[in-house]
Amino acid sequence: MSSALQRFIKPNIRALSAYDPGTINCKIKLDANESPYGFKIPQELLSIETNRYPDSKAQGLREFLSASLDVLPSELLFGNGSDELIYSLITTVGGTVLSPTPTFSMYSIISRTLDQQIKTVPLDNTFDLDIDLMLRTVQDNDIKLIFLSSPNNPTGNSFDRKKILTLIEKTDAIVIVDEAYQQFSDIESFIPLVKKYERLVVFRTLSKIGLAALRIGFMIASPELINEVNKVRLPFNINSLSQDLALRILKDDVTMNSNISEIKINRENLFSGLLKIKGVKPYPSDANFILFKVDNAEMIYKKLIENDILVRNLNSHIEGCLRVTVGTRYEMDVFLEVLNKILIKE
Repeated sequence: MSSALQRFIKPNIRALSAYDPGTINCKIKLDANESPYGFKIPQELLSIETNRYPDSKAQGLREFLSASLDVLPSELLFGNGSDELIYSLITTVGGTVLSPTPTFSMYSIISRTLDQQIKTVPLDNTFDLDIDLMLRTVQDNDIKLIFLSSPNNPTGNSFDRKKILTLIEKTDAIVIVDEAYQQFSDIESFIPLVKKYERLVVFRTLSKIGLAALRIGFMIASPELINEVNKVRLPFNINSLSQDLALRILKDDVTMNSNISEIKINRENLFSGLLKIKGVKPYPSDANFILFKVDNAEMIYKKLIENDILVRNLNSHIEGCLRVTVGTRYEMDVFLEVLNKILIKE
């Protein structure tokens, strides 16, 4: 950028790097925690009137999710993916943000984009919350928002429920429990507790269950907080096609639940397969991916790409670790076979 333009750009933005989701093309794509099972667009949806704005309140989705999740319609707010909800919530509340690390990178990226301070606390050696250090950090820094991804990305584990409740009950911060991967776990959701704790927010997304292309996330919170965050939400943020297709697919819970069950079965088979490969340490997961540790992670990552398999390289965040998304049975069989061959040769 020319020096003439730089003076117009805020210093915190100049200090950022744009988020890069990666552009490596491989036949077997296991890097982005996407579902291997998608859905076809029904022919009748192609007749949507493209000259009309979408329903700004997403009323159809609101009514369906209100009934299925047993929450009030006024306790729901939709975003263009969870990213927009993070952005809107930080914009509304402001102040210092806290999150554990490693975790979903957008908590930090969006905080810095909005010129808000972000404090991070390392997870303990079991990838759980270091609750004592988090409480001290809250006390010392006047934390306004605490973001907790549970199950956590990229570690895959769910945080101790009692520790999360401690943060809700012993701090004055708004605590966000991001349940993007909750449907792949057997843990209890925090959604029923929203009515009990006015500073509790729960995030959900449709991206991990086969609808990533639609970009629909939603938050459940007190009507008072929803009302305030809605003031900064951009109008018409969820397009008509996304709303209609999501509603149709969500109503077909037989197919949706079957896909989720298949992913959970494939995850257990993948974990068992990784355990059998010498030199691989997989970590238990409640999500649709598995974190695993190897010697020479950079080399193995590149060798997998050479074999047309793309996983996520997390070596710079967790030493020696890669993350593999749970794919189809065929994809998992190929991945395990190739990984085993790479390690035998190594």
